[in-house]
Amino acid sequence: MSLTLSEVFSAIRPVDQTLFPVAAAHLDNLTKPRGSLGRLEELAARLFAISGGAAPTVDPARIYVCAGDHGVADEGVSLFPQAVTRQMVANFLAGGAGINVLGDTAGVDIRVVDAGCLGEPFAAHPRFAGCRVASGTANLAAGPAMSREVCEQALLLGASLAASAKAEGIKALGTGDMGIANTTPSTALFCAYLHLAPEAITGPGTGLDAKGVCRKAGIIGRALALHADVLASGDPVAILAALGGLEIACLAGLVLGAAANKLPIAVDGFISTAAYTAARAMAPAVADYAFLSHASAEPGYQAIMAAMGQKPLLDLGLRLGEGTGAALALFLLRASANIYNNMATFAAAGVSAGE
Repeated sequence: MSLTLSEVFSAIRPVDQTLFPVAAAHLDNLTKPRGSLGRLEELAARLFAISGGAAPTVDPARIYVCAGDHGVADEGVSLFPQAVTRQMVANFLAGGAGINVLGDTAGVDIRVVDAGCLGEPFAAHPRFAGCRVASGTANLAAGPAMSREVCEQALLLGASLAASAKAEGIKALGTGDMGIANTTPSTALFCAYLHLAPEAITGPGTGLDAKGVCRKAGIIGRALALHADVLASGDPVAILAALGGLEIACLAGLVLGAAANKLPIAVDGFISTAAYTAARAMAPAVADYAFLSHASAEPGYQAIMAAMGQKPLLDLGLRLGEGTGAALALFLLRASANIYNNMATFAAAGVSAGE
């Protein structure tokens, strides 16, 4: 499916705000005290608006787990060797990872995307989707992580996945990631887009000690200084190219594509939220379609949420990535849609309404 970024951006429109009072009136007429289902009612109203006033639905749903390797791993910012990225992709394909278990439990289809792994291309597999843009990124602390052209290709890969999913009849999407060292580019992107200091939000990632976290923050600070001219330009695509990762760019494209195709999308944790932040910088209206799944256990995530003015759905201490939080959030979206569609009204149930 051939797309251009300009076509994707032009297709993204805010949801119709006049639909929210319609949704509220319907929810208030269901057999419960007003507002008693809390955020489930908020989710239901948002899904109704995303659907354009039709009955909200999120089934079938699909999570794309996007994988890529990072040149900044050479700086020693992860406790795990880079080979783990490929090993975990094989685990996803075999069905043995946390996201496979939670996807099966939540009734969500899982597809794997090799957006930018190192090494030979993987053998064909029914769970694979899309094709590799490049074999890893360069070290963002020594130069641009990727060229603008490569970054745009990764964005378009994600957008095309969303468009293809819509054509297949998928009603909701979720994001997942895999990439050793990818908390480093993600943190750098949060700093660049949200004007946060690396010392304030850099976390342990795979388990760095305090000394390792301090060193990692210094590497991110070095990268931000190196790319200061790009950051000053305010060009969100150029910033993503300088500091991001191939899987992060692919996920940002998936968020853009979901909004362009009017699909709700559950955004997973730290890395996926960085991708969402990049997409939101490019097209602010994507916020209408994105549901932040959970509060990452990375220490800086609370400050990131405060800077974005958003509140995730769950707070379970998760920090695995892979789309695990998105699988749980998609279940909540299904519950919200079912409440909207299937719960009886006061009149239909013969129940007296409150005054």
